[in-house]
Amino acid sequence: MKTHQTGIVLGFDYGRVRIGVALGNILTAGARPLGIVNARTKVSKWNEIDKQINDWDPDCFVVGIPRHPDGNPHEVTRQALRFARQLTGRTGLPVYGADERYSSVLLERDGKRIDDASAATILQQWFDEGCPKNEIGRKIEK
Repeated sequence: MKTHQTGIVLGFDYGRVRIGVALGNILTAGARPLGIVNARTKVSKWNEIDKQINDWDPDCFVVGIPRHPDGNPHEVTRQALRFARQLTGRTGLPVYGADERYSSVLLERDGKRIDDASAATILQQWFDEGCPKNEIGRKIEK
């Protein structure tokens, strides 16, 4: 259990193959790309994520929740919500969802997504919106 606040937030752009990770600070309301986690196997995925958590000691997490432009769930929405709930279960820290409808499209280069930059965009949007406390992970969302 954390005994102090760091102001650090880790942001995630969840994907089946890769998970983009970003680092942000509530005090400065700024985010930057941190790296990409290989999500092909559960063990390697959680080893890499646990390392980032241990290295940065965040107060909370922000996970991009993919949706179609009309707001309906995307095929990856359920998996991103599951990932968010797993983060809460593993750490006991709050996880906030952020709309990621357009972040990935804006950051494609040569047909390839830039996952860590996308995670930074998601996290920066969350800061810019005033850090909405739309917590996920403590209850199942549909």
